[in-house]
Amino acid sequence: MPKRMDTLSWDEYFMGLAHLSALRSKDPNTQVGAAIVDENKRVVSVGYNGFPKGCSDDVFPWDREGNALCTKYFYVVHAELNAILNSPRSVAGCTIYVSLFPCNECAKAIIQSGIKRIVYESDKYADTDGIKASKAMLEAAGVELVRIENTIRLSVEKTPNTTI
Repeated sequence: MPKRMDTLSWDEYFMGLAHLSALRSKDPNTQVGAAIVDENKRVVSVGYNGFPKGCSDDVFPWDREGNALCTKYFYVVHAELNAILNSPRSVAGCTIYVSLFPCNECAKAIIQSGIKRIVYESDKYADTDGIKASKAMLEAAGVELVRIENTIRLSVEKTPNTTI
C-alpha cells in the first residue's frame, strides 16, 4: 500500500498549532496565536493574546473603543510577545508562526530576540502605519516574511463533562 500523500506541510502544521493556541485567548473580538519552532522542527514556545500574569481578565477591560484606559490596548500582551517571553530557551534563529501579521511592537521583540523567519496568515491591517513600520523594520533586520494561504481552521465544540 502506498503512503498517504495529502499530509500537511510543516508550515500548515505549525500554523495549525498557532490557531490552536489562539483558542486560549479570551478576547471577544480578536484571537491570535503564535508558535515558535526551531530549525529542527521542534516547538520551542507558544502564546496567545491575553492579559499579563496576575492581571485578572475579569477586572481589566476587553473593550475596543472609548477612553484609552478603559480599552484592552494598554493591557493585552500579544501572542508573539507571550510566546517569546514564555520560551524556556533562546529563540534566536527560530521561526515564529502567527495567525495575524505582527504589529510594530511585536516586530521589535521578534527582531531583538533573534527570530529569523515569520510565517503569517492574515494581513488585514496591512494599510495601517503600524504594520508599515513593522514591515520596514523586519525587512531592514533581514527577517524573512512568508504568507501562507493554506491553513487549517480549528474550532472547539464544548461538550458537557460526563462521568462514568
